[in-house]
Amino acid sequence: MKYIVILGDGMADEPQEALSGRTPLEASVTPAMDALAATGEVGLVKTIPDGMAPGSDTANLAVLGYNPREYYTGRSPLEALSIGVAMKDTDVAMRCNLVTLTEEEPYEQKRILDHSSGEISTEDAAVLLKAVQDELQNETYQFYVGTSYRHCVIWANGRVEELTPPHDHLTEVIGPYLPADEMLLAMQKRSYEILVNHPINLERKAKGLNPANSCWFWGAGTKPMVDSFEKKNGKKGAMISAVDLLKGIAIGAGMQVIQVEGANGGLHTNYEGKAQAAVDALLKGGADFAYVHLEAPDEMGHQGSLERKIQSIENLDQRIIRIVKEQLDASGEPYRMLVMPDHPTPIRIRTHTSDPIPYLLYDSTKALGKGALYCERTAKESGIFRPEGYKLIDVLFEKE
Repeated sequence: MKYIVILGDGMADEPQEALSGRTPLEASVTPAMDALAATGEVGLVKTIPDGMAPGSDTANLAVLGYNPREYYTGRSPLEALSIGVAMKDTDVAMRCNLVTLTEEEPYEQKRILDHSSGEISTEDAAVLLKAVQDELQNETYQFYVGTSYRHCVIWANGRVEELTPPHDHLTEVIGPYLPADEMLLAMQKRSYEILVNHPINLERKAKGLNPANSCWFWGAGTKPMVDSFEKKNGKKGAMISAVDLLKGIAIGAGMQVIQVEGANGGLHTNYEGKAQAAVDALLKGGADFAYVHLEAPDEMGHQGSLERKIQSIENLDQRIIRIVKEQLDASGEPYRMLVMPDHPTPIRIRTHTSDPIPYLLYDSTKALGKGALYCERTAKESGIFRPEGYKLIDVLFEKE
């Protein structure tokens, strides 16, 4: 038996008036998911423990079977693992977003326009971060290039400061959300002065693109300790994701990390490449379990784009799920597939919530349910609710 999770980050949402009361998932044309749901189990699961912040870090740890209350030490340390940073026990890692701020006001009065600087390419972001490194990096603060707008700072002998995710306060004045630590604040402000008139940003503005005109620190945490996935579950696992967070969790768990050319964490990613990588890992690479993570629905939720969120869900359906199902069916290998988001990213608020999310569990060898469409509404109507999300993987592996 092979096992696969296909996760649409932030895919869950709220009923939309523009969709006659349907959610983006419910309104999307998803024949591959419909085929799975016809014999699968559809239900609700809570991936964010009460009292913890609703993020992809805690949620994906839960989906992979790690209780966030036990394993979570911060988001950035997991990302640091992905980009090869060897953290010391006394180090603190922080996410360093390249964000778009308004440019007319004093720094404290600026507003966050875009947490991703228009999903800036890694190539452009690396040049901009180099300009910041040249002036701000020292023995205490080390900057590391990640992917797209997502980068990392290691603070030697640092403190875990309360820092605000930029995507939680889009369009808001940033003053109340700036770091309390004087040095972190000074570096953020200086990064704006370094970047605002950088040639790459002047070129981006000339093209109508959002400039990456400031660093933004958040997600601080200490060195992570994640148990081996294989020892814990008796399964060899493979991770397919463009996002450093997911790759970092996988590295910490001793899973294989598969790089897919053209996978970028955005709407226009290499969907087919991700699907093929998962199939090859399961059928040719010796993996028992594959985890395919798609960032696009979450990004479109943060952007507040209903149309593009629907497009990302339909791409997930036809350009990943359909391909994986067809090839696994053709192979004759029995398999169980779990389709789900990690958390909701509602269009209305453009950030994450802790609400339970719908999941779809399919078994190629037997019917698990009576048949239902896969969406938030049918998941609620099913009467199935799993309050401890980190135990859902045991259901996938038929341990309970």
